[in-house]
Amino acid sequence: MIPLDPPSDQPAASPRPSQTDLVVASILSMVESGQLSAGDRLPVEKDLAEQIGVSRGSLREGVRALAVLGVVETRQGDGTYVTALDAARLLGPLSWFADRQMDAEPAQLLNVRRVLEAESAALAARFASDEQIAEMSTVLDRVDALLEAGAEQSDINAIIDVDTEFHRLIAQFSGNPLLAALVNSLAGRTYRTRVWRALEERGVTADTQAEHRAILAAIERHDPDRARMRMHLHLLAVEDFAVAHRADTAPSTSDADSDAPAQ
Repeated sequence: MIPLDPPSDQPAASPRPSQTDLVVASILSMVESGQLSAGDRLPVEKDLAEQIGVSRGSLREGVRALAVLGVVETRQGDGTYVTALDAARLLGPLSWFADRQMDAEPAQLLNVRRVLEAESAALAARFASDEQIAEMSTVLDRVDALLEAGAEQSDINAIIDVDTEFHRLIAQFSGNPLLAALVNSLAGRTYRTRVWRALEERGVTADTQAEHRAILAAIERHDPDRARMRMHLHLLAVEDFAVAHRADTAPSTSDADSDAPAQ
């Protein structure tokens, strides 16, 4: 019998990162430290590869990975630049995953949206200024005008576009840019389900407008708990609809199939 080696008290050595991973980590470190800023051009390939200690092929692979992440962009004939590092660009991979999740299990994405937006409403109740509250109220006035004009039957998309703008403003006025970016990235992905619900449930658009007014009233009173609860109940209705119609097929109309911006 071959004797077994006694167990070692030393932890197993961590695998060494690949050269591509090293490139990604090194350039991200340069951005975080301020050595590279938004809009800066990366050093020429030869110099940067030597600085990081990798081959030029590995450098190119790492730069391509960072381009997918939205951290850098290559301009044909002009070099590679650090992007503006805006949230929408950096959350691109999350948006791709959200699209896949919305196709597979929309209720799960709607659940995440409810959690995030309930908190954004609570934060808006704490931090929104009078001017910002007035801006949100003006947006809801546009929904009232559309409903009075009979758009609930003739132009559901126009109403939902304004609905999306209202939710976007709440997130924006939460005072948390990261939370706002996440909300904006996910809200547009639920557009088709919201159109479908409006087509299926007559009168739901007017009910939704009343819920929006209740959310805004709580924000205007600077009542975070009530704003959170109102938003939670408001989005739970959409989530419940998605669960109830999980096995159904969405109506094949030009409205339901339109591609909405991620707002």
